Amino acid sequence: MARHEKLLEVQDLKKNYGKKNNITPALNGVSFDILPGEFLGIMGPSGSGKTTLLNCIATIIKPTSGRVLLNGENISAFDSKDLAEYRGSRIGYLFQDFELLDNLTGQENILLPLSIHGTSFAQARAKLEELAGFLEITDILSKFPSQMSGGQKQRVAAARCLISDPDIVLADEPTGALDTRSARTLMAKLEGINRSRGRTILMVSHDPNAASFCSRILFIQDGVIFHELRRKQEEFREHFYDRILKVLAQLGGGSANVL
Repeated sequence: MARHEKLLEVQDLKKNYGKKNNITPALNGVSFDILPGEFLGIMGPSGSGKTTLLNCIATIIKPTSGRVLLNGENISAFDSKDLAEYRGSRIGYLFQDFELLDNLTGQENILLPLSIHGTSFAQARAKLEELAGFLEITDILSKFPSQMSGGQKQRVAAARCLISDPDIVLADEPTGALDTRSARTLMAKLEGINRSRGRTILMVSHDPNAASFCSRILFIQDGVIFHELRRKQEEFREHFYDRILKVLAQLGGGSANVL
């Protein structure tokens, strides 16, 4: 398949909930592009449409109108076979609450997507060893989720998300259930995967600290994008974090009431 210059294109995306006289717009004409290798953050207050946007891209829900293109292909036009491939291998989804299977070990959870797609054990094992080493979870692969900390669970979930080599990783509040130290560790790993391996990541987050690891942030409110912030080349993360807070302050208050 030929590579498209824009990896992901969201075009005038709208999503309404309710019927007839009681319609609530969750997305009200959202448009943006993601280039290969970007680490894009989506921020906004609760109920602003962040997760709805991510779920439309993941095809968990269907937009009312508008289009989402991956490598130039309209995903809403996919048949059931193409849709299964899209969900199974072209996108990776990282959930806030891990979504690990309790009766499987860390290794079994990570390898599950590959076993579903019939990848050979030798190939799967090689991928597992590389990812586990990078994410520092080699020593917990034989443990069950109940034996892991929150940070360990989320790094296992990240390995499961990445092992199929998806075109794009969709992360929905990935630090939401983690303490500060575990959140920082996870975000440093995601930034490393983005920078050293060119992984494209789209992350929804309410946390300016987590968002400061991104290369670009779109701020969404009432279903529309109202501001964009780019991290400058070679800019220290701490400086970008300060700029995020300044934008939030200019938009009507500190992070506590804007996010």
